[in-house]
Amino acid sequence: MSSSAQKLLSEIPLYTDDQLYRVLHLPPAGAMVAAGIIAQSRQPFSALIVDKDEVTLVIADDLISEFAQRLPDHKISEPYRLITFDGVLEPTLTGFMAIISKALAAAGVPILPLAAFQRDHLLVPSVHFKVAWQTLQALQAAA
Repeated sequence: MSSSAQKLLSEIPLYTDDQLYRVLHLPPAGAMVAAGIIAQSRQPFSALIVDKDEVTLVIADDLISEFAQRLPDHKISEPYRLITFDGVLEPTLTGFMAIISKALAAAGVPILPLAAFQRDHLLVPSVHFKVAWQTLQALQAAA
């Protein structure tokens, strides 16, 4: 890990919102519907990834029943919890997510990393959240 990533890891606050999230898989034609759901939900955290083969939508678990009828042919994940590295991360920063993912892998925690423009987020299965949070806190203390 670069020294700048190590220093940042020791200083950056961890944030969670105590919310459950679901990751939904939709066919490529579901992009507009998924974008509409995000626009309508107005939640503080959601994500939409569209690629040539699929659409991935991350929304709060309590919204699933409200929007289920608009999501034909969807698959739904287990519940996830959010962990945000709550500070500005420069796009040129190297090694930050590598050390985090290595530590969580060693603790047996699967992750779905998501990057925003200035912040990195992790979705972890809710059953692994406590271990993930404690692992990250220990990692910060050791940095």
